[in-house]
Amino acid sequence: MKNITKEKSCAFYASDYHFEMISLPYISKSMEENKEIIILTENNLEDTVQILISKMNLEEEKRKKILSLDWNNNDLQKFKEISKKSKENSDMVIFIKGKENYIENINKNIEKWVMYDDKIKIIDCYEFFEIEKNIDEIAKKYKKVLGTTRL
Repeated sequence: MKNITKEKSCAFYASDYHFEMISLPYISKSMEENKEIIILTENNLEDTVQILISKMNLEEEKRKKILSLDWNNNDLQKFKEISKKSKENSDMVIFIKGKENYIENINKNIEKWVMYDDKIKIIDCYEFFEIEKNIDEIAKKYKKVLGTTRL
């Protein structure tokens, strides 16, 4: 029987830019720790993240690393990557961004694709306006809630 992922967090965002601002400090820190970063998103974020990164005061190397992440919606390819990295027992941080139903379905699928899930940190990122009436109930299900911090 599989273990449940050791660390499961959540975040709430108002827009794609807001999601990126919340996630970038955590992504940056995880990169420094040599963790694999995977972003499962209901919609493509490549354009918005490029605009955001272009306006930030970041070192060129950090800018390139962040932009090299796959910010597009291509779940099947990302599930294959998760499976491969899991078999290699890699430390991974997986962001799941979208509506509540999308997050639930992606989490179910991740359980099917992973081998060593104790090395995986999942951050479920909910669209605030969809779940605002249930935000407290949803937040109680998680160990940690990410907020906006500096990069």
